[in-house]
Amino acid sequence: QNISFQTSNPGQFENDSDVLWQRGHVPETIACHGRVGINTDAPDEALVVCGNAEVMGRVMHPSDSREKQNIREVDTNEQLRRITKMRLVEYDYKPEFASVMGIKNT
Repeated sequence: QNISFQTSNPGQFENDSDVLWQRGHVPETIACHGRVGINTDAPDEALVVCGNAEVMGRVMHPSDSREKQNIREVDTNEQLRRITKMRLVEYDYKPEFASVMGIKNT
């Protein structure tokens, strides 16, 4: 999987605080030691993409069954008891967030 970024001054940064980017250990890769924002200058997670993302390959998720072992059935009654203790909510997105994110049905 390759991820590429294009900048107006590749390999150069405006000040020392931007030196969070460095070449990766694998050819044709870069690493960022901090948060990355695409279409945002205030990412609050490791990677925040404001807009659509196109993936040309697989997206691996820690919950992927291919990454697990010792998968076994559980006691259904016990799990239902746990579910009844969960807090379930409904919500509407704030209009300013929905507008920025392109969400029509809030």
